[in-house]
Amino acid sequence: MPVRVLLVDDHPVVRDGLRAILAAEPDLCVVGDCGSGAEAVRQAATLRPDVVLMDLRLPEMDGVEATRQIVAAGTAAVLVLTTYDNDADIVRALAAGATGYLVKDCSRTELTRGVRDAARGETVLAPPVAARLVAQARRPARPELTRREVEVLGCVAEGLSNPDIGRRLFIGEATVKSHLTRIFEKLEVADRTAAVTVAIARGVLPTPGADRGTG
Repeated sequence: MPVRVLLVDDHPVVRDGLRAILAAEPDLCVVGDCGSGAEAVRQAATLRPDVVLMDLRLPEMDGVEATRQIVAAGTAAVLVLTTYDNDADIVRALAAGATGYLVKDCSRTELTRGVRDAARGETVLAPPVAARLVAQARRPARPELTRREVEVLGCVAEGLSNPDIGRRLFIGEATVKSHLTRIFEKLEVADRTAAVTVAIARGVLPTPGADRGTG
């Protein structure tokens, strides 16, 4: 049976190009395409592809959140194909459950091989992406977050404001800001979203929905 692929990209011309590339392979079959993250989740549930080829910058819902929902539903393997290869995007995508990460300057051979490998459940990483991950692994160990800092970050992950965090943890707003400053320094990030994303990727915080029942 051919590998069934769903294409997700907000540029129709890109989707047309990908369809033409995959259609030339007898063992690959494009079953659908769409231009938004929300539509990707809906089509994945309906079409049940083997692999979703996912861009990251999408309207309605970004590719990371769409990946998270598709993977959580057990619908398909998600292979990211994007223009962006910065560390934050890589970490966010892999933390969401993507089985691989390719950039759009990859060759036709790399793309088709990546789709086949993703369908088999293998990890697919573009060489520059793999190099970045190796470089991260070789960096000196970062200071660990304290218990209180993890509590503060957990509140941030819930979407609480600094005053709300202070009230929940019975600490002043200035203390919350001080904790956040140290958290950003330890995680080497610049904002709250990045801090939560990196913490989830490192296992400091649980993946959203991980503690929910499947039934």
